Amino acid sequence: MASNEIHVNDIGTTFQLTFKDDGSVVDISSATITIMLQGPDDATLSKTGVLVNTGTDGKAKYVTVSGDLSSPGTWKLQGKLVIGATTYFSDVHTFMVHKNLV
Repeated sequence: MASNEIHVNDIGTTFQLTFKDDGSVVDISSATITIMLQGPDDATLSKTGVLVNTGTDGKAKYVTVSGDLSSPGTWKLQGKLVIGATTYFSDVHTFMVHKNLV
């Protein structure tokens, strides 16, 4: 396993987000959490996020499975929370998925 790179077809890569509003952590303990991954071809995967702890720290994560990171290039990551009738989105983060040698 590479220590500093994400590669095509990596399984078990953890993406973690901390949800904040105006710099303050949001309690996401009662939220429906979606983690969206958008590949270089602009196709978007919507995955169910889970709490890292109790949710009061605003932290959620998603761990990749087979087929998630299917192509090399620049990917985007964004979280979505639904709490009651309110929907929140995180900042968009970018990351690189590298080619494998074989």
